[in-house]
Amino acid sequence: MKSTAAVFLLVFILGCNATSSTETFDKQTIEKAREHVESYFRHNYKNADKITFIEDTSDPMEGLIINGTVNGAEFSASVDPETFMVKSVGETEGFPDIKEGCRHTVCDYE
Repeated sequence: MKSTAAVFLLVFILGCNATSSTETFDKQTIEKAREHVESYFRHNYKNADKITFIEDTSDPMEGLIINGTVNGAEFSASVDPETFMVKSVGETEGFPDIKEGCRHTVCDYE
């Protein structure tokens, strides 16, 4: 019985460590990711005029999350820290619309 409890506890502790991301990114990586996110919005969204960035974090899948606003509407963009590709974007109400030609395929951006 003690060994079963010990195994359960060990698996639980290892599982908790596996899902938490402690990786931090240097300023250069964050700045480059922000540049790519800004380019992504300008090339794929209508009237993405004012883009501001707030805090940036790492995600559990070893990625980088860039947070900010576009024209006052908040966003959270998941970025691959190696390729700087925008993997996904979460948007709040009032976010600019996607350009017609970019609805089904992401338009090119740098």
